[in-house]
Amino acid sequence: MSVSVGSITFDSVSYDRDADVLYLSVGDPAQAVDFDESREGHALRYDAGGKLVGITIVGARRLHEQDGGIVVTPPQLRVDGDELAAALAAA
Repeated sequence: MSVSVGSITFDSVSYDRDADVLYLSVGDPAQAVDFDESREGHALRYDAGGKLVGITIVGARRLHEQDGGIVVTPPQLRVDGDELAAALAAA
């Protein structure tokens, strides 16, 4: 089973029914080295290269039943300044 959030597909999905916590991981769950929180309060896990590798959603079943789905605001993406300057100059 896999779950997609935006353009990221999490192919490792685990649900703790007792705690109502959904764990989503890209590939096999691995040790994250950095953490952040989405606007909705979901834990975002990153690898050493800064790539999003996991999301932990507390209250997943409750949120799904309440709202019919779960909103996860993806992390802010940034375009490199040199790439942006080149694109703007070419326009």
